[in-house]
Amino acid sequence: MEQIKCQCGHNNPPGTDLCASCGRPLTEKEKRKKLADMRYEGSARRSQTYNKSIVDKVWNFFSSVKIGIAIIVAILVAASIGTILPQQLFIPAQGEEAVREYYADVYGSFGAVYHFLGFHDLYSSYWFQALIGMLGISLIIASLDRGVPLYKSLKNQRVLRHESFMKRQRFFGAGEAEPDALDASAQELENMKYKVRREKNGILAEKGRFSRWGPYVNHAGLIIFLIGVMLRALPGFYIDESLWVREGEMRAIPGAPGYYLASENFEVTTYSGEGDEEVYGEALEEAGTVVKDYKTDAVLYQVPEGSPPGATDNLEKVKEYEIEVNHPLQFDGYNVYQMDYRLNELSSMTFALTNKETGESRGELTVDLSDPQHIYELEDGSTVELIGYYPDFSGFAENGEPQTATPIPNNPGFLVEMTTPETPEGETSFIVIRETVEPFGENEYKLTFQSAETRDVSGLVIRKDVTLPILILGGIIFMIGVTQGMYFNHRRIWIQEKADGTVLVAGHTNKNWFALKKELDKTTETAGLPPAADQQEEAKQKEKEGENRYDVG
Repeated sequence: MEQIKCQCGHNNPPGTDLCASCGRPLTEKEKRKKLADMRYEGSARRSQTYNKSIVDKVWNFFSSVKIGIAIIVAILVAASIGTILPQQLFIPAQGEEAVREYYADVYGSFGAVYHFLGFHDLYSSYWFQALIGMLGISLIIASLDRGVPLYKSLKNQRVLRHESFMKRQRFFGAGEAEPDALDASAQELENMKYKVRREKNGILAEKGRFSRWGPYVNHAGLIIFLIGVMLRALPGFYIDESLWVREGEMRAIPGAPGYYLASENFEVTTYSGEGDEEVYGEALEEAGTVVKDYKTDAVLYQVPEGSPPGATDNLEKVKEYEIEVNHPLQFDGYNVYQMDYRLNELSSMTFALTNKETGESRGELTVDLSDPQHIYELEDGSTVELIGYYPDFSGFAENGEPQTATPIPNNPGFLVEMTTPETPEGETSFIVIRETVEPFGENEYKLTFQSAETRDVSGLVIRKDVTLPILILGGIIFMIGVTQGMYFNHRRIWIQEKADGTVLVAGHTNKNWFALKKELDKTTETAGLPPAADQQEEAKQKEKEGENRYDVG
């Protein structure tokens, strides 16, 4: 596309509305306007000039403000839908298949669709991350499309402008002036903190140019913030995992490869002492026992360097720490918070293999509910084979198979086959607390509950956020842009003396016209310049007077 040559001889890029040198209107559309379009100084924008290649079409698509708003609306709608059902982080099921079944079982077909579309783990889903990426691309392209031509126009501002440019500013005045009016006006404008440039018989006074970059600083802050959000989807940048560890148990820390955590003891403190009763006596009587604090005596271990993956031999003790509410264990950028607990969880159950008729016991067996054995051998040669273990028995399926609601031993169920010298073929029983089912008829032997051991379980949350400094930086830059754009404005005043002695005065600002008018009036009064009128307000007044005459007629 050929450049546009102005009458002054200056060559302007295609799509330019106002000559960058003299300010004359270059297009028929711009010539018809009563006031000059100063939003981007009349400079050419790529999105409004080129539309042929694939690159042009992609550029034009993302540079559109409507597209940017549509993407923001899509993100907000998706985030709203993501709050209808709990996110995967807050449900008890573990594993992709278990999570899918959980949403389908608990919330029906809506839950199945919810999971299928990825709303169960919204902020990590590929399509949500794609929306975030599209928003970032839109911000970058829109900023470049408008910011680059604006920067070139502001950097190369001319002091002397064509009379048509001056007349098409919102504030404009023309007339005779006092002798040395230019010198006096320059001095007055400098006193008002304007940066004054003088060329021949003209003056350009300017201040607050940096405010024009407020929206672009906003965009830069948002882009940095979005980069931080997207980095959270990459492994190692953002960790937010839960860990339930029982007393006396050691478990690998999720999200922290090579680290293990052991719980030596868990302790709950309640408001029950005499001092507490004096202060909170009334509340305690009404609410009963109230938890004051809970903490875990933990030991952190690390796999030595050079050990094969998954090896737990010769673990190195890193530190011992009392994890308490609001006092996390910190190591290598990780924080382990005390968030929850379960008291008196079943840890083991002891049964006796007894004859139902005589009550004679052939021995006892203890089932470790966290790691049950497959076969238990008794002293007299009898065996108990654990065919199925259901930690939280919830009933039987349609095909008769036992089901478990969670992997936590809240209501253990056991499908066993008992073999004794009198019953070498074996007898099958299904055992839950206070109930025994014999699916293949009456048995001669049964497992009789003897005792159970419990232990407390500590609920911990492991967090690591490498992206937090990026998010904070983006937020700070965004607020700087907000301050630039809201509390400052770009003001310009042009004063030119024509050959016949007539002085032209024009003024423009991107906002706060009242303040500019006040400074213009002060300058014209002090320097003896012709007053500058608000052409937009005059046009509105004339239009209103015309309507009134029409109503009277």
